[in-house]
Amino acid sequence: MQVILADSNELIRLGLRTILHAQQGISIVGEAKNQDELMAQLKTFGADIVLIDFTSHGFSIDIVPKALAKFKDLRFVAITEAQHAPILIDALKSGVTSYVKKDCELSEIIDAVKETAQGKQFFCGQLLETIQKANIDVEELHTEDFSCGPVVLSERENEIITLIAEGQTNEQIAEFLFLSKHTVNTHRKNIMAKLGVKNTAGIVMYAVKTGLVSPNRFLFAPSLN
Repeated sequence: MQVILADSNELIRLGLRTILHAQQGISIVGEAKNQDELMAQLKTFGADIVLIDFTSHGFSIDIVPKALAKFKDLRFVAITEAQHAPILIDALKSGVTSYVKKDCELSEIIDAVKETAQGKQFFCGQLLETIQKANIDVEELHTEDFSCGPVVLSERENEIITLIAEGQTNEQIAEFLFLSKHTVNTHRKNIMAKLGVKNTAGIVMYAVKTGLVSPNRFLFAPSLN
């Protein structure tokens, strides 16, 4: 298994190199302190896994889809400081397969690399809590939906936003769309995470601003919680 370490912090790279070098079957073939170096090393050495902190200086999340466009079999394991759910969503949509935190157990970091090399997803325990609390369904985060622009809402999410803005409850939306109440609730929370809003009023404001619903329908409507 060939691994490239991508992090601007030399001390972090040293620590990861030490951890992984001791593992049988793992070979560190390169270290990159910025994304230009990463692309050059991928071209020169190739790799199976890139262990990356895309939040560190010299990197951005855009490097993930850029690299995957040229190296189809490459897999990314993100290792960063703590991140909020929207950042995690963007990372997964960009093509990151697995995600761990820098203060996770060493065994979790090692397992993330090994599991990802086998085509599986891995999240450390702390991030699993973030995923569960935000009701993120990683199965629905398809990489082909990613673009380097703002997060794009799916057709289903726009449909649910419209129904929410029209005053429909979760139960009514579930019945109308032939979905479970739990699925609608999950979509609702994912929508709020993507839009960066905390309540129904924020969703309605987005729907009006983007033209999903007419503002005229709210002229005589009761205030939203």
